Amino acid sequence: MLGIKGIHHIAVICSDYERSRHFFTTILGCEIIAETYREQRKSYKLDLRVDANTQIELFSFPEPPKRTSRPEACGLRHLAFAVDDLDKACDYLRSHDIEVEPIRTDELTGKRFTFFADPDDLPLELYES
Repeated sequence: MLGIKGIHHIAVICSDYERSRHFFTTILGCEIIAETYREQRKSYKLDLRVDANTQIELFSFPEPPKRTSRPEACGLRHLAFAVDDLDKACDYLRSHDIEVEPIRTDELTGKRFTFFADPDDLPLELYES
């Protein structure tokens, strides 16, 4: 048996490091664990705490290719964050000029959810717990 205990981190590559750093820290509220500039790669690596068990690694690389978001392509589909109050979370994002899709209800769980995007159009989901 492999013994997976949970998700440690999710890696995200951004096109504009400062813009994405602001988005993930100031707007989404992720806590900075460590920030490293890797001279040999001309790249930043920003370790962010989402909660006690999950981290996001934000990478910048010179001229990364664009991500195909729509139509959806094979691979990681989106990153979902659990929230207690979906309406409040959506209002907060809108107050920061972030477009939020209409709220939908998961037909399998009955829970409400919606999508928004990071600065590079990575689909992000809010799922009401």
